[in-house]
Amino acid sequence: MDGHVFIGGGGEDYAVKQGLALKYANRHGLVAGATGTGKTVTLQIMAEGFAAAGVPVFLSDVKGDLSGLAEAGSESFKLHDAFMERVRTMGYDDFTYQNFPVLFWDLFGEQGHPIRTTVTEMGPLLLSRLMELSEAQEGVLNIAFRVADEEGMALLDLKDLQALLVWVGESRSELGLRYGNISTASIGAMQRRLLVLENQGATKLFGEPALELADMMRTDTEGRGVISILAADKLMGAPRLYATFLLWLLSELFEELPEVGDPDKPKLVFFFDEAHLLFDGAPKALVDKVEQVARLIRSKGVGVYFVTQNPADVPEDILGQLGNRVQHALRAFTAKDRKELRLAAQTYRDNPRFETEDAIREVGVGEAVTSFLQPKGVPGIVERTLVRPPSSRLGPITTALRREVIDTSPIAGKYETIKDRDSAYEILTRRAAEAAREAEEAEKKEEDLKAVEREYQAGRRYSGTRVARSSSRSTRSPDTIGSAFGKAVIKELGGTTGRRIVRGILGGLFKSR
Repeated sequence: MDGHVFIGGGGEDYAVKQGLALKYANRHGLVAGATGTGKTVTLQIMAEGFAAAGVPVFLSDVKGDLSGLAEAGSESFKLHDAFMERVRTMGYDDFTYQNFPVLFWDLFGEQGHPIRTTVTEMGPLLLSRLMELSEAQEGVLNIAFRVADEEGMALLDLKDLQALLVWVGESRSELGLRYGNISTASIGAMQRRLLVLENQGATKLFGEPALELADMMRTDTEGRGVISILAADKLMGAPRLYATFLLWLLSELFEELPEVGDPDKPKLVFFFDEAHLLFDGAPKALVDKVEQVARLIRSKGVGVYFVTQNPADVPEDILGQLGNRVQHALRAFTAKDRKELRLAAQTYRDNPRFETEDAIREVGVGEAVTSFLQPKGVPGIVERTLVRPPSSRLGPITTALRREVIDTSPIAGKYETIKDRDSAYEILTRRAAEAAREAEEAEKKEEDLKAVEREYQAGRRYSGTRVARSSSRSTRSPDTIGSAFGKAVIKELGGTTGRRIVRGILGGLFKSR
């Protein structure tokens, strides 16, 4: 199918080719279905189709299976005969086994090239979402970003942000007069959140060299689009980090790519797997941001495809923008499930041959209910489709082959070495060291002044007169001795015994009268 990404065969005998028009591929899409219904294979064959058409692809490999895109399928594979039968059924004469150009990425740098951004590029809105901050804490974070900008302090990694928050807390009295109240409780809560992120591995996400988007929008020497695969099996242990990173990447594409209008084919196709993680508990401001990006990024030539178990996982305002749909089976065990199934069926253009709701419930593994945009962007009639088999390997590749692909990639060595240039942490550390040095010098000067003052006072106390008095003690006169004796007697009379003697003498005198 020229100008299309071939998905599979539709119609009563599955012989009518069903494909996604490249011209409308930037109108976004949805791949949905319950666990085990074939979403991953659909994602694989769509990536193959886009890559073959010269369109770069970005996708997340949640289970590790999509690494098979780097290796051609094989006739020795256990499902080869079943694949060939399916190919004949849908009349897919051009089917061949082949591999595709792949770039492996990994936030942790273990299963692919490291992929990083800076704290500044992430921005306060997404960081607030990542850190689960309250409104007051988000306000403090915005103040920190503003101050860093005014002070010329780059925020590259987490230690930059941690150092900045300490400085903001120490300077809260002065900053509060300009920006509003900054509580130590908010600062403390944010620092604790940063520790949680560190434990989740976010220190690997922030830093330099940061990702250059051009490295994800490559074609190989044959003109095929390069498929960027993010290893997400370990990353899924921190689902909020996973969703926030993908949303950041989508936002960067929106901010940096130029307007291209309606191209003949997309500049990039972006698959957002496990899309429900993006919206679970997300504040309205963040959902509005996603809606804005989804609405406007198509004019940048980027198609966004949300992959999730149920269409209800995607907010209605965003779901309405997804024109290309592949719906695998939905389970309907409860009243809630049946309601969601009915709502999902109502979003398709009816086919007189079958009931859409029944089709969504009944399609088997490897089948789907599909609807793709037609000329002038009109939604196509819903069709039951037998999904074509993948040309690349079904399942993960070996560790040795993955390492070979990484080592021989065109960007090998570009992101592996971390750069730690002068930023907020270094600037604030120097300021603290300089302040400590100045305080030490001031303290030393004060001690020196006190020593001089003590010496001066000591010089005044030990005068010549005092020396004469002390030297006369060895030659006391009789008067001096008598005076000392008199003082001793007076002191004794002042005591209890002395008072008794005085009372006895006076009593005797009054009695004699």
